[in-house]
Amino acid sequence: MDIYSRLESCYGNLNWWPARSPYEVIVGAILTQNTNWSNVEKALANFDGDITPMRLLALDLDELKALIRPAGFYNQKADYLVTVTKWFERYAFDVDTVRARPLDEIRAQLLALRGIGNETADSILLYAFGFPTFVIDKYTLRFCQRYPLDAGSDYMSAKAYFEAHLPRDVALFNNYHALIVINAKEHCSAKKRCEGCPLSAYCQKL
Repeated sequence: MDIYSRLESCYGNLNWWPARSPYEVIVGAILTQNTNWSNVEKALANFDGDITPMRLLALDLDELKALIRPAGFYNQKADYLVTVTKWFERYAFDVDTVRARPLDEIRAQLLALRGIGNETADSILLYAFGFPTFVIDKYTLRFCQRYPLDAGSDYMSAKAYFEAHLPRDVALFNNYHALIVINAKEHCSAKKRCEGCPLSAYCQKL
């Protein structure tokens, strides 16, 4: 929490995930795989503000591929989007119906779908459905190594570490992940830029 406080004092509340609906978060979580967010924004813009599960399922597959083409890997991602949307359809596209189920159950269902691994599943769970699950990505793993935190070097170990050392709170998990990402982009990228980093006086990997 001390690390969180130092990051928050620098960057504030980042209000992640940028989307107009929980379903748009799901779409964004798929599209952001193996690409940067600017490309995802281009793909999302092609929907002209109409990103709904009903519309996506009504699209011809080639039409969907054309819309998401800027995000790359559009053949695979089109298939993934249809698959996760059909999963959501089982819950009548209702967020509250999903949230009424246990977290572990919904996480297992997502991981069983094509194209959804740990990071994508946890992003959907946290940002679309408001489940208290911590998202780990390359920025978080790099941060743990450099600070350092004894969080292990793989996804599930780091996830367990954060969840064991933090209050299980959706808003906290949401902003903490966002803060780690923005600080990584500003200072703790592959090439370190430590000057001005809010953690530079405490990080042991200078």
